[in-house]
Amino acid sequence: MVKVYSINECPWCEKVKNYLKSKQVAFEEHNIEENEADREACYRLSRDLIVPVTTVDGKNFVVSFDKKKLDALLGL
Repeated sequence: MVKVYSINECPWCEKVKNYLKSKQVAFEEHNIEENEADREACYRLSRDLIVPVTTVDGKNFVVSFDKKKLDALLGL
């Protein structure tokens, strides 16, 4: 399952979510502003709280909106 860690009112988070939708990739959004457990999970993954963070397997991740890296991570 693809997970996107995000915050409210984040243009880069919106770009990632819109890109995933355009590629018909199902994902779960995890808002680190609204959920402490999501914030901790995001930090454990990336060792930072910069968003968006996108992961498929909970180990490999992409920070921000990097189409090339997202495609590689997602196998597109």
